[in-house]
Amino acid sequence: MQISEFIRTSAVAALVLTCAGSAIALDPQKKASSSATSVPANPTEILDAFKSGTQAYIAGDRTKGLTALQYAAENGHPIAQWKLGRIYADGDGVKPDPYKAYQYFSQVAAKNAETSPFLPQARFVANAFVALGSYHLDGIPNTEVKADPRRAAQLFRYAATYFGDADAQYQLARIYLEGRGAQKDPRTAARWLYSAANKGQYRAQALLGQMMVHGEGVPRQAARGLMWLTLAADAAKEQGDEWIQKAYDEAVRETSQDDRIVARSYLEQHLRANR
Repeated sequence: MQISEFIRTSAVAALVLTCAGSAIALDPQKKASSSATSVPANPTEILDAFKSGTQAYIAGDRTKGLTALQYAAENGHPIAQWKLGRIYADGDGVKPDPYKAYQYFSQVAAKNAETSPFLPQARFVANAFVALGSYHLDGIPNTEVKADPRRAAQLFRYAATYFGDADAQYQLARIYLEGRGAQKDPRTAARWLYSAANKGQYRAQALLGQMMVHGEGVPRQAARGLMWLTLAADAAKEQGDEWIQKAYDEAVRETSQDDRIVARSYLEQHLRANR
């Protein structure tokens, strides 16, 4: 690892530890529960709690599921912490609680920032970084988590570079496109969008396609842009992202028949290469 990379990694790890520390410090219940646990739990018990909690939650037994997952999370199981973060972020069977989700995601990121990106659990850690970045982008009302786009950009950048996470790359691209948290830089945004698009991030495919079709911030490549928008529109059908379908329809109207023929050829090549 280069010295500059090491410094950057250490700085972001310190940033996450600060986030986690402030979140836990303002949660008396968590502080009390952690101090009351004097004997470390058996690793097998923790794993069993995570498995049984996940199964119970899926089966609809929310109370049993939450209790087991909380036990595993309090004893340091990172995927249990991530799962609880997602539960409270999405309001999955509970009242949405972004601050509680923030706390759980902070625990994941603070203790697992240097997890090898090649391990299966890396995607959960990366997702926690993305979630934290999103919370810092707009802040959480009535908490100490204030809007801080620069911090959001740091968190997105870490997950985008260290973990190679497509969602983080998409969010970082938006930072550069909007100039919010970093200096506006469409070319850098396009590079991050291209990386995420190649990993199947359909929103990145849509934004990159729009930029290419209209020549916004990048040289105009109408056929290539239409290819990306075609892929994005197909994926967006099940997600309800109407803006992507509108962008695709607009691109079809604005491109020539020759562009559409070439775009179809590009699409066939892309699909063959990514089977």
